[in-house]
Amino acid sequence: MPDNAVSSQLEQLRQYTTVVADTGDIDAIARWRPVDATTNPSLLLKAIENPKFAPIIEESVAWAKGKSNSREQQLVDASDHLAVAVGRKIVELVPGRVSTEVDARLSFDVDASIAKAERLVQLYADAGVTRDRILIKLASTWEGIRAAEQLEKRGINCNLTLLFSFEQAVACAEAGVFLISPFVGRIMDWYVANTDTKSYAPEEDPGVKSVRRIYDWYKEHGFQTVVMGASFRNIGQIQALAGCDRLTISPDLLEKLDQDTSPLPRALNDTGATKAKPKPITEAEFRWGHNEDAMATDKLADGIRKFAVDQRKMEKLLTEKL
Repeated sequence: MPDNAVSSQLEQLRQYTTVVADTGDIDAIARWRPVDATTNPSLLLKAIENPKFAPIIEESVAWAKGKSNSREQQLVDASDHLAVAVGRKIVELVPGRVSTEVDARLSFDVDASIAKAERLVQLYADAGVTRDRILIKLASTWEGIRAAEQLEKRGINCNLTLLFSFEQAVACAEAGVFLISPFVGRIMDWYVANTDTKSYAPEEDPGVKSVRRIYDWYKEHGFQTVVMGASFRNIGQIQALAGCDRLTISPDLLEKLDQDTSPLPRALNDTGATKAKPKPITEAEFRWGHNEDAMATDKLADGIRKFAVDQRKMEKLLTEKL
């Protein structure tokens, strides 16, 4: 870019915030050069429907067939191998980390979530990818947070997703989770669908306000957990969170930010810890507080169900190959 060129909002955003690509599309990641990339079952499903991924699918199926004679186990093995194979491709394109998700159907099983996470990490290790390049994604259920707490102690960093309530954010920070992904757009979607307000200015957007509350609380209490806003519906939401630790953004919104050359002021600032850490949240407090938030209760359950649906669709594609 020439010295007199005007910076795009994407380039301005990168001055305050680590930009992450919310996609499994290898071409999009190569184009937008994010520091990190994140995937989930829905994004993986889109990726493997791309003909470019046919060799990876064949590789995963062949590997699974070589590990077991049980078709049930072959499906599990092929699914795990595929998730890691896509992650390996992404790691080649980003300098930072790729997030790989634990099966959403394990969201209420601490031990099974830990076992699956450790298996994914081992598959990455077998492929030469070290754990400092990986984040394990888990749903922000009480059980998911407890699994992440144990994994963090074992040196496996976690990304807690499907986060909608303040109680979820508090529990994640107190568990020492590496990173959380509060879902801005899905929060707004719920309010649009369930209230009389059908549009929001960025400053009044309930998803934006949720992330700002979490960010401010983390910083003022000195928690190190990274806040990564996710699930954006428009660039106004992103602009209103400029300065957040990380933002994971879809390719279409990265494109819009890249085309906009108007000034992008910083919206969030870390002024340093000013308050002592509170008494840790109990399971009862977590469950009651989360239950009292109808939006969070609805969206967490809905998110887990939808990820499970896409996981099954992905497994169906693999079953046809086994």
